[in-house]
Amino acid sequence: MRWRCPLEFREATLSNGLEIVAECNPRAYSVGVAYFVNTGSRDETDDIAGVSHFLEHMVFKGTPQRTADDVNRELDEIGSHSNAYTSEERTVYYSNLLPELQERAVDLLSDLMRPSLRENDFNTEKQVIIEEIYKYEDQPPFGAHEKCMNAHFGSHPLGRSILGTVESVTGLTSDAMRSYFERRYSPGNMTLVAAGRVEFEQLVAQAEHLCGGWQSFETHREAPSLAPRNGREIFVKDSAVQQYVVLMSRGPAATDNDRYAARVLGAVLGDDSGSRLYWDLVETGLAEYAVLASHEFQGAGIFMAFLCCTPEQTVENLDRIQGILSAAEQEGITESELNQAKNKIASQVVLASERASNRLFAVGSGWTQRREYRTVKETVDAYQAVTLDDVRAVLDNYQLTQNTMVAVGPLTDLPDLAG
Repeated sequence: MRWRCPLEFREATLSNGLEIVAECNPRAYSVGVAYFVNTGSRDETDDIAGVSHFLEHMVFKGTPQRTADDVNRELDEIGSHSNAYTSEERTVYYSNLLPELQERAVDLLSDLMRPSLRENDFNTEKQVIIEEIYKYEDQPPFGAHEKCMNAHFGSHPLGRSILGTVESVTGLTSDAMRSYFERRYSPGNMTLVAAGRVEFEQLVAQAEHLCGGWQSFETHREAPSLAPRNGREIFVKDSAVQQYVVLMSRGPAATDNDRYAARVLGAVLGDDSGSRLYWDLVETGLAEYAVLASHEFQGAGIFMAFLCCTPEQTVENLDRIQGILSAAEQEGITESELNQAKNKIASQVVLASERASNRLFAVGSGWTQRREYRTVKETVDAYQAVTLDDVRAVLDNYQLTQNTMVAVGPLTDLPDLAG
C-alpha cells in the first residue's frame, strides 16, 4: 500500500499549559476541531457521581458572552456537525465543518469552555439528566454495560456510572458542580485538537487570544491497576422480552503494547461479522447479537462480551460462548484467522481515516491517553505486525474465561459458567 498524503502533525503549548495538537492535511475537504478535557466518571466521588456528564450538558446553556439560544444559532449558522460526549476518562466537545469556518468554530468552542453555570439552568437541566437515567433504565439493554462495569471494577474509579444515579444527581448542588469545574477544567488538563485542512498558525494565535488568560491549576487522576475479579449478578426485568448478558475479564491498558494483539484477538473471537461468535451464535439464529472486544483505559483494560437472545436460549448460548473462550485459551487462533482479522482492522482504519472527523477523535484519543501521535500508516503497521505468538501471550496473560457476568432480563437465575 502506498501512502502519499502530505500529512503534518503539529503541536504547541500555551504558557498556561493548554496544548494544541493538529494533524494537518491540505488535501482534506473539511476540518474538525475539539476540546478534549481529561475528566470523566473515574474522576468523581460517589456523592457527586454523574457531575462530568451533567457539566457537559450545562456547557451548552450559555456563557457570559452567549445565551443558550446564541450557541444553538451560531452552530446552525456555521453548518457544523457539533456535539459532545462524556466517558469514563474524558469529556469531548467537537465541531466538524468547512475549513473556511474554522475560526468561528474555535471562537464558539473556546467560549463554551468557560460556561456561566447559572442556577436556573442547573435546576432545569437536573430534571433532564434524571429523566435520561430513567430512560436508560427503562429501555434495552437496561444499563447492562454500566451494571457490569460496576460489578467488575467494584470500588475502582472505573466502576462509577457515567450518568450517576438518581440519588447522586438529585443531591448535586450547583456549588459542587462549580467546584468540580474549577478542579478539572484547568488549561493544563485540556487539549485543543484539530484534524483535516487546518490553519495551524491561525489556530494557535486564536487559542492564545481566547484562552491564554485562563488560570492554570493542579489536577490529578488516580490510575490504579485492577486485580482479577470474578462474580455474577442477575437483574430481573420483567418488561424485557430478551435477555441481555455482559461478560467482562481483564485486558491490556491504554499504554500497554499488547493492546493491538488484544484487538486482533477480539476481532477473531467476537467481531460482529465473520468471527467465531458470529458464526456459532448469530448466523445460526441462536442469538440476535453476540460480540467480544477489548477496551482500554488508563491503568486498566477489559475484554467485554455482549449477548442478546431469547431467555430460553440464554443458558445454551452462554455455554457456547464459554466453550469458544476456553477453546481459544487452550488452542489459540489460526494463521488464517489472524490474517483475516488484521486485514479487516486495517481496512476499517484506512476507510475511517478518509473523514477528518474520525481522525480528530483518533488524534485526540492517542494524544490524551498516551501522549503519542500515530499516522494511519503507523497504526496499520502496528496491527499488521501482530503475530500468533503475540496473541498467544495475550491469551496467557488475560484469562477470558475468568470473568464477571451481569445478566438483565426476565430470567431470575442462571447457572455458573464452566471455567
